[in-house]
Amino acid sequence: MAKNTWGMFSALVLGGVFGAVLVSGFARAARAQDEGDAWGKKKSAWLLLSAAEKTQAMEFAEDVKKYLDVARSALGSNREVIRRAKAAGFAEFTKPEQVKAGARLIVSNRDRSVILAVIGSEPMVDGTRVVGTHQDSPHIELKGRPIYPAGGFALFKTKYYGGLKKYQWSNLPLALVGRIDTSDGRTIDVTIGLNAGEPVFVIPDSAPHSDAELRSRTYTNVLQGEEMDPVIGSIPGEKESVAVEVTKQLTATYKIQEEDLVSAELSLVPADHPADVGVDRGLIGAYGQDDRLSSFCAARAIIDLKGTPKRTALAYLSNFEEVGSVNNTGAGSQFLSSTFARLIGAQRGSAYNDLDLRRALHNAEVISADTNDAIDPLFPGLQEGTNAARLGYGVTIKLYGEGFDAPSEFTAKIRGLLDKHGIPWQTHTYKVDTGGGGTIGGFMSREDMEVIDWGVPLLSMHSPYEMSSKADDWYYYRGMGVFLGSGE
Repeated sequence: MAKNTWGMFSALVLGGVFGAVLVSGFARAARAQDEGDAWGKKKSAWLLLSAAEKTQAMEFAEDVKKYLDVARSALGSNREVIRRAKAAGFAEFTKPEQVKAGARLIVSNRDRSVILAVIGSEPMVDGTRVVGTHQDSPHIELKGRPIYPAGGFALFKTKYYGGLKKYQWSNLPLALVGRIDTSDGRTIDVTIGLNAGEPVFVIPDSAPHSDAELRSRTYTNVLQGEEMDPVIGSIPGEKESVAVEVTKQLTATYKIQEEDLVSAELSLVPADHPADVGVDRGLIGAYGQDDRLSSFCAARAIIDLKGTPKRTALAYLSNFEEVGSVNNTGAGSQFLSSTFARLIGAQRGSAYNDLDLRRALHNAEVISADTNDAIDPLFPGLQEGTNAARLGYGVTIKLYGEGFDAPSEFTAKIRGLLDKHGIPWQTHTYKVDTGGGGTIGGFMSREDMEVIDWGVPLLSMHSPYEMSSKADDWYYYRGMGVFLGSGE
């Protein structure tokens, strides 16, 4: 296209169709930045990095991707975090004598949540530093009797987990991950679809040639819950259906009975691998960044902690947040406070009593770390731009209001800590009456702990392929490290 013609075309497009979108959406979202106020003067986190720090941020992102590639579930994350912690000198906490200044301990809860602790030089009753996260992400689970025939195929019968847009999960290569526990005491790990050459599973969609009766479905109901069943087989036996043949192959491969699938935790997750997004490689694209990105940053921060901190530092990686932090491995359980009691009891010996635990919880300072959604360049009007987080502008201090925020003095203290150590930060508040979110912080607040909500923004949050800024991720990790290691 000739230069002048292209210029005329561009002007027409920008002045016409897109002009209204830009004025009503992005311009509003960026208004505060255009007005030259304190927020407008904040630079992109990328511009605050020295050349050496940018290299470190890029290297850190490679480690994030390695973790996300293997940590496809809470089970996978728990296993990988413990592996990394043991390689760095952490040990399973099994006896009171281990609890001494500088000790690096692991407390795992049923393979699905974990606490990493570095014991400080001061008694725990006088104060601790905790970073709390969750390891679960939206996914699809198999029902107890999952294999059934349909239209000459074998399919998995499923139910979805967490807040997801169901239509986003069709036509994707899905992997099967999890474990099967048998009545004779065996635990069998299952991973199908993540390695080269392995089969994947796909939820089929209708072709545009024949889907007229489906087109009246609304946005969130394009695919309904009972329609999220992937194809798992298509070759029938001489005398048996495809479903029977698939069942035979599955039970023979893993040396199980069909009834053993009742005592299984099997999930379908995206099979795509983490990758860089953009020509400049500034973003990480991967499944499960909400909230395994926070879990990884917390684990790396405490594993990388040098020396003995003044206050005992803990990284608490919980489970089931996406469905309310339920069950005995969710943040609604007593696992965290029970671990506090065990550690304090080891420090206090026979003098320990319940008041020691209550005093320790009261004096604990907590970051509840969980990702948040960012201003979307295609749909900026969905956020209230003057208070919404943007990718590439650092750690998010979440301000939900309605009693969920940290006390102002604790927020001020955290702001000061971040500023002192050169950690860029921003804030996030949802648009009134149209959005919302939460973290595990409320459960720790109920224990009388001092809690503030942190995050980093994501694009395409809760989708099968979320995006985060490598600069944000690097500062997130650094901010956690400063918090855990500081005696301030």
